[in-house]
Amino acid sequence: MEWQKNQGFLGSQPSYSRASTVLFGAPMDQTTSYRPGTRYGPQRIRDVSEGLEDFSHRTGSALADVPFFDAGDVEIVLGDVEESLRRIRAASESVVRDGKLPVMMGGEHLVSLPAIEAVYGEFVDLAVIQFDAHADLRETYSGYSLSHATVMRHTAALLGSDNIYQFGIRSGTREEFAFAKRSTRFYPDEVLEPLRAVLPHLLGRPIYLTIDIDVMDAAFVPGTGTPESGGVSSREILEAVYLLQDCNIVGVDIVELSPITDIGDITALMTAKLVRESILCFGKGVKLE
Repeated sequence: MEWQKNQGFLGSQPSYSRASTVLFGAPMDQTTSYRPGTRYGPQRIRDVSEGLEDFSHRTGSALADVPFFDAGDVEIVLGDVEESLRRIRAASESVVRDGKLPVMMGGEHLVSLPAIEAVYGEFVDLAVIQFDAHADLRETYSGYSLSHATVMRHTAALLGSDNIYQFGIRSGTREEFAFAKRSTRFYPDEVLEPLRAVLPHLLGRPIYLTIDIDVMDAAFVPGTGTPESGGVSSREILEAVYLLQDCNIVGVDIVELSPITDIGDITALMTAKLVRESILCFGKGVKLE
């Protein structure tokens, strides 16, 4: 797999072979419907990571304790959505097949689909946890089946809709909400309370975690493509990550940072902190089954 090399995330180790976790970017925003710019997200996350400490007091560990490798970015083909998704899937498959945990930085939310497909190829009992403001359950958007607004509908078709756990959702069409209430594990508006309730049923099961940063209120993350008021706080979404620390997380993505609409890098810094905490919480190895 060839990667587009970039300045690495804070604390990245020089050796892929020795890493238990592989961080990479998917700088794609070809189906963005409101404010473009998420293609610049992965590199901005790396840039601002230098402003973080490598130590997390909540996990009691530092990035130096976790062997992770920043592979760079998948090379996206502008104007060709399907080829770009194929490349993201190939990159994800190579990481998973090597027994490493993939942590992907978006990019628009559609980049989650090929990564989930790759992880599902190794973990057939996969569950997906989605933290998001938007349901992303449309069948088509603007006439297209492949869109950031349809990503979870495709995931439902792949895994079975009852294997999708949706938290924080507060925006969507009437049809999306009806489908979610009927078919997925749907927890609108809330994150922490319903997450605590379902975790006992998920312990030991392979889980893919997708975090759309707009799950947070727009006051905390102005630098995103489709900001949505009424969301959770930055502290709440971090707490949600810590609640998952004992789960079998086999893939992670953090998507929808749009640096060109950010203010003082507050969204980029929040996203970089989520990347750091995800590496520290989940990156000590992945259990292949």
